[in-house]
Amino acid sequence: MQAARGCRTILGITVMNVTLRLVAMAVALSVGGAASATLPFAVRYESEAVGVQNTTATFSVGGVETFESRPLGFGGFTTDFGTGGSITGTYSADTRILPADQYGGAGGTGQYPVTFSNTGYSLDLSSTLPHGVNYFGYWLSALDRGNQVTFYSKGRLLFTFDPSDVIAAVNSHADAANYYGNPNPSFLHNNSGEPYIFLDFFSNDRPFDKVVFAENPQVGGYESDNHTVGHFLTKGTGTDVPLSPGSFPGAVPEPATWALMLAGFGLVGGAVRRREARVVAA
Repeated sequence: MQAARGCRTILGITVMNVTLRLVAMAVALSVGGAASATLPFAVRYESEAVGVQNTTATFSVGGVETFESRPLGFGGFTTDFGTGGSITGTYSADTRILPADQYGGAGGTGQYPVTFSNTGYSLDLSSTLPHGVNYFGYWLSALDRGNQVTFYSKGRLLFTFDPSDVIAAVNSHADAANYYGNPNPSFLHNNSGEPYIFLDFFSNDRPFDKVVFAENPQVGGYESDNHTVGHFLTKGTGTDVPLSPGSFPGAVPEPATWALMLAGFGLVGGAVRRREARVVAA
């Protein structure tokens, strides 16, 4: 009986060790694997010099909406971003255009879009490009923690950007203070409590067809300018922004990962049942 009890213990330990290894592998795939693989989106801020208000990325086709010819106030409109019709974008009716001030307006002149709402405004995109639109960038002025932007493809949420990520990235550099305050001569150093940067969003996975801009939470205004779209060739020379895990709605274990975890739990259940049967027999 003593020897049999020892065999049961060794078998239990062996099965448990195998199970723990399987579960550990599953966790590594679901967590560590995401870090080593290419994320669905990459975000950069242009860091070559303070005051950069356009992207350094390159494109097969790309263009910019500067908002200079748009009527002031609320109103929707359609633009081709200067691409000759290769890319078309429609801004929703709740897009509000303001003249340049200390909070927005690239170059310190012209006009810029803004929202103060947690529902914001949207940009619907279409293109004749074989691979669609996979880049969006903008000069994000007077950045605050409510400046949220989300990307969609055929109604599916792909990515939600947490502005706290870029604030943390900027603050981690020795020259962080230089990004705070309006860099344009007309309003130089005004609003010195908020950073002014150009942000790049690259979709590594699939093209997107809708972008939503919302002030959520509502802690100020969501000002931007020089909205740039295209199909990127290179990501330019900006600085990568580490992204929060919650940015991606699909950040859950893949089917293969679930299979490993279920296999591990199955071994545990089987070992427990066998152990109970032997105890009863004994």
